[in-house]
Amino acid sequence: MYQGPSKSPWGKVQTCDLLCPGVFLVSTASHGGTMVSNEVAAFLSPAAKRCGFKRGGYLCFEEDTQEDVVLRELLDKKLWQIPERIKDKAAFEENINLSIRRYNPEYWRARQSGLEAAQAARKEAPARQTER
Repeated sequence: MYQGPSKSPWGKVQTCDLLCPGVFLVSTASHGGTMVSNEVAAFLSPAAKRCGFKRGGYLCFEEDTQEDVVLRELLDKKLWQIPERIKDKAAFEENINLSIRRYNPEYWRARQSGLEAAQAARKEAPARQTER
């Protein structure tokens, strides 16, 4: 099982919430972010990995500008759900998307390209089966 970090790039960890196995939302006296264990980081897209930085066995994403990339990846891969305490889940998700488009446009473009390619592949699959 994964154990939460006690130190982070932002200082000594004061609170650590588990988002999913190996993914930790941490805060310190002054800052925080999301820390993804190296083993779990393998599940992130190459574009998402480029938004983080490596430190002490983790891929780290700063809370102000990079953290939403991890949340988007976890949501897309159905590894995390928006907590029940958040009532307007659609608005929460749109805020994630707005932040990514603003601070990580390269990631957003890569994500959108991947979604479009997946949709095109799904449309072609039934057509190929019909031809047989």
